[in-house]
Amino acid sequence: MLLSLDDPLLQSAFDQAAKSATRTVKVGAKSRKITTPFPSPQDWRDVWIYFLMLDRFNRADGKPPASMPHDKPFGEFQGGTFNGVRERLKYIKDLGAGAIWLSPVLKNCQSDRGTFHGYGIQDFLRPEPRFASAPGKEEDELRALVDEAHALGLYVIFDIVLNHAGDVFGYKDFGASAPGSPGTLPIEWRNESGQARPDFPVIEDIPAARRKPDALVWPAELQRNNFFRRKGKGAEEGGDFESLKEFVTDARDGRIFPVRNALILAYQYAIARYDVDGFRIDTLKYVERDFAQAFGNAMREYALSIGKKNFFSYGEVFDGEERIAEFIGRNTRDAGELVGVDAALDFPLFFRLPAVAKGFAPPTGVIDVFRRRKEIERDILSSHGEAGRFFVTFLDNHDMKERFRGASADGPDPFDPQVILGIAVLFGLQGIPCLYYGTEQGLHGRGSSDQFVREALWGKPGAFDVNHLFYKAIKLLSDIRNAEPALRYGRLYFRPISGDGIHFGTSPFAPGVLAFSRILNNREVLVVANANTQGDFQGHVLVDFFINHDGGQFRVLNGPGASTPEPVETRSGLEINEIDGGVTAGPARMIRVSLRSMEVQILATQD
Repeated sequence: MLLSLDDPLLQSAFDQAAKSATRTVKVGAKSRKITTPFPSPQDWRDVWIYFLMLDRFNRADGKPPASMPHDKPFGEFQGGTFNGVRERLKYIKDLGAGAIWLSPVLKNCQSDRGTFHGYGIQDFLRPEPRFASAPGKEEDELRALVDEAHALGLYVIFDIVLNHAGDVFGYKDFGASAPGSPGTLPIEWRNESGQARPDFPVIEDIPAARRKPDALVWPAELQRNNFFRRKGKGAEEGGDFESLKEFVTDARDGRIFPVRNALILAYQYAIARYDVDGFRIDTLKYVERDFAQAFGNAMREYALSIGKKNFFSYGEVFDGEERIAEFIGRNTRDAGELVGVDAALDFPLFFRLPAVAKGFAPPTGVIDVFRRRKEIERDILSSHGEAGRFFVTFLDNHDMKERFRGASADGPDPFDPQVILGIAVLFGLQGIPCLYYGTEQGLHGRGSSDQFVREALWGKPGAFDVNHLFYKAIKLLSDIRNAEPALRYGRLYFRPISGDGIHFGTSPFAPGVLAFSRILNNREVLVVANANTQGDFQGHVLVDFFINHDGGQFRVLNGPGASTPEPVETRSGLEINEIDGGVTAGPARMIRVSLRSMEVQILATQD
């Protein structure tokens, strides 16, 4: 059992990872060989990510007991396991995903039944025992999960935490959490039973015999009182995240940052031991920017040293464009030498896209996100403002209080086409798309807390149905994205539309029609989404003047029953209100399309 960063077992894992080798992995009845360390994807835009909560995705031994309803708020462990996920890897792969993002896998406080989510880490060197199907097998089962994912062609991303540990101590006179304080508060470290001990006020003074693996915080290099803020709740202002205890990640020992170094080495060990392909970094904006840069750089360099040439790190920066820009990529105006993390969760798009897709907000809301992005990220983006590699896009996730699907019950819903429309737009826009588990099975949780969207998928009647409407729709959209490089790397142009073929502009009202093109070299793929829940749209959409020609024919890629657009034609004497605010008269090339309410069409020219 690893308790220190000086343990020979840790060095052994590093030594093993440095040697290229092959492993034979059993996948069903077949055996497959994989290379370890597993090579990185050439470009993460080639994959989309399936995000699952380990405790809530699947358990290999059956359904949760009746006392734990799968779709009702529940704040404790429900029994999802590493082997449960492993059992459904082919289901995820067949859906079309290229990577899985696992909620935190490391060991939480064993006495805390409420950290099923995994973000209350007590030991940064061990997996969570409660995710194992057999006692003491958590390390083997986690590695087997990663290996089998690799054998199926899936990359694996671990959700990690830098800002805080779990509820490893209590506050004297307050308990698990305390109101924010300008100064440090007296604390009581918890023993292996989770009891805050009045005789444990200073971790350095606790006798070695009392430092049990299920008590305090590990590795031992983190066991100093001044490595924790100890000021009660504060989050971004400096303090605990509710009962999760904030590290002092800028604590210094001379010129050394011991907390940072311990966390960096612990997570490099996770790469070495489990052959993971990327990290999603929780609450990234709560740590110092220079630490975020140092951490991203350290993970990138270590991964490169063992042959993972494109290890992927992306952070949760729950904020606007300006704040995100502080953490991602390399800004050419930055005097420092380090490159930030590779990407961030795309909260600016999330703040707008769901409402636009449901017809609650005009399409200009989405357009404004990308216009603003080109301004803010101007010094780090590539040609034509191509921001795809820097953002992981999404429609909902575990931190929200409602899922994107708005149904009130299981079974078909009149507004289900909105789900397909939203996903099609997500897959068409720049970015690395991420879908939240259960989207493909129609989960529809919503309520007053995030527990409403953390359903136990395996408890749903008919869970993992590969013939579900949404499963099949996502698979088709994924196939289209895979077949069309323009949807992964192409330049993005929002297209003015017209109801009369003369007056063109973007939809300023809700519900509206969102139209955009992705262009790569001489290939244009056009996405048109009618968010109106009651009215059809028949009208014209502008297309690229130089790629297309009169009489050219676009076809609908995403489904039977869609109306074939009319051939490309050129018109002059128009009033085109351009995206940048200018007004032009043409000539312009356009196609006439016809969409039902809540229909989305992905169109491309005939081959």
